[in-house]
Amino acid sequence: MNDHSSPGPLAAALAAPVDDAVRTASSAAASEAFVQAQSLLGPRPDVESELDQWNVAVQVLAFRIEHATGVDALDSVVGLRRWGVTWETIGRAAGISRQAAHTRWGAQSRAVLDRYGTGELGGPVAADEADLIG
Repeated sequence: MNDHSSPGPLAAALAAPVDDAVRTASSAAASEAFVQAQSLLGPRPDVESELDQWNVAVQVLAFRIEHATGVDALDSVVGLRRWGVTWETIGRAAGISRQAAHTRWGAQSRAVLDRYGTGELGGPVAADEADLIG
């Protein structure tokens, strides 16, 4: 029988602080999701007028990849909202309704975008929450 309370590698594994390692792994996963999204969408367009649309598409696809792998995708949601992406699109990308997307990430993303609670989100955030806020 294994005694998991004795000192040794298992005790060290269970006691080691992991916050920094979690942040590093999460950041690496987000970076790789972005690389994979760019690879799937192909090269950046040469036409300047198509660049914003392509950038949003990359962000949406990276979010889909992160969400599918179980990585905390809050940073991607905040980025998408900053780009003006609606809860409808975020929900579709996550395979859930816009209401479910707003319920899952709305308060957290608003806390980041409006860190002082002034109601000023500071950017082109989609104004599509009026019927979602209880």
